[in-house]
Amino acid sequence: MTHPAQPKASHFINGEYVEDTAGTPIPVIYAATGEQIATVYAATPAIVEQALSTAKEAQKAWAKMTGTERGRILRRAADIMRERNHELSVLETYDTGKPLQETLVADATSGADALEYFGGLAGSLTGEHIPMGEDWVYTVREALGLCVGIGAWNYPTQIACWKGAPALACGNSMVFKPSETTPLCALKVAEILHEAGAPAGIYNVIQGMGEVGGALVTDPRVDKVSLTGSVPTGKKVYAAAAEGMKHVTMELGGKSPLIIFDDADIDNAVGGAINGNFYSSGQVCSNGTRVFVQKGIKEKFLARLAERTGNAILGDPMDEATSFGPMVTENQMNIVLGYIEKGKEEGARVVCGGNRADMPGYYIQPTVFADVTDDMTIAREEIFGPVMSVLDFDTEEEVIARANDTEFGLSAGVFTNDFSRAHRVIGQLEAGSCFINSYNDAPVEAPFGGVKASGVGRENSKEAIKHFSQVKSVYVRMGDVEAAF
Repeated sequence: MTHPAQPKASHFINGEYVEDTAGTPIPVIYAATGEQIATVYAATPAIVEQALSTAKEAQKAWAKMTGTERGRILRRAADIMRERNHELSVLETYDTGKPLQETLVADATSGADALEYFGGLAGSLTGEHIPMGEDWVYTVREALGLCVGIGAWNYPTQIACWKGAPALACGNSMVFKPSETTPLCALKVAEILHEAGAPAGIYNVIQGMGEVGGALVTDPRVDKVSLTGSVPTGKKVYAAAAEGMKHVTMELGGKSPLIIFDDADIDNAVGGAINGNFYSSGQVCSNGTRVFVQKGIKEKFLARLAERTGNAILGDPMDEATSFGPMVTENQMNIVLGYIEKGKEEGARVVCGGNRADMPGYYIQPTVFADVTDDMTIAREEIFGPVMSVLDFDTEEEVIARANDTEFGLSAGVFTNDFSRAHRVIGQLEAGSCFINSYNDAPVEAPFGGVKASGVGRENSKEAIKHFSQVKSVYVRMGDVEAAF
């Protein structure tokens, strides 16, 4: 039987699907059942070469088009994505295991938002005129050239668009390598961009593991690398890109603090903690996995949290009633189960969950640990699964110091009804994407990215334009040139 998730071919290069079965086969496993639903083949050196040479070749003509023309194509692609939201969401669910209830509103829609937003900005990308008496300087914002995008497995459609949209708006071409775990969705993004009028070779997708990523990152024709992934991978890729003096954006992991003061609205705070730990079954880099709760409301908070977590519906991700899906792979499930065991061994108290769910597929119960201390493994390391650590605190000064005591700095959140405290605390937290009385909102209009080990550069918003373009300055002298001799 041909599965609905079976792609036409493994790669999309120069405006068409391309296959080369000489590459290593990569099985695509549906996380809800463990069955293999598709096979793609890792890019051979010939495929890598084809993708890079066509992208390099196509870029110059694309950059010569007006921003308005490029923007029109991106906006058309956004419209096509919205029209096909249902089928793209079904594919996202096959690719990741995330519930359809979630993918219908969070994935292709978010990708379409990025294409629309950067499509709208493309025509506005101008330089400036700087008067210098009778002389003047003008600046030109230019494309970088050929960009490489390397995706993570948690948001395959969204990441393909978050990287592709600003890159294309600025006049670059892109070769995108999705995670080998979720290889299907980016192919559809490439197909839709081409259908919307992007010239052949402007947005290409090739499959593969670290070896293919390494070939892309180190190729001298590549001008920019944008990676979403873990800190260890980020360090390797950043170093390899620096070797060739390439531009980079590194969107890496976190162990973000979510601070709940005793004057917070309990239900909103619980909702924020659920969104920041259990959405996508906890497989979100910005998750607020260290939940600091002021002692006065600790037990009340835990009781309400346990009650609401009990309402999670684990089941078939294709059933829109399901609100909590499996881990993306068996390996990831085992890693998370290992962290849960460590939490138990190190003396944290299990408030709810704590086990693999008794059903087919890679499901783990949403798990909450209380009485967690700062030195426990579950409070130090990024777990990337549905495991929430609840820590107690007394004072504002103490919680700020403890929240910042981490190598990471992606996100941070504060729940309080005291607005001066909210801004005061957020102002002292070392994180790039922060929230007040909310958590994990990621509209395309807002910059997204981290500090410290969580990365460099920003995705989304006008900030992303700076990371996909460079400025040329031209000094114009209107009079004679003076010289010493």
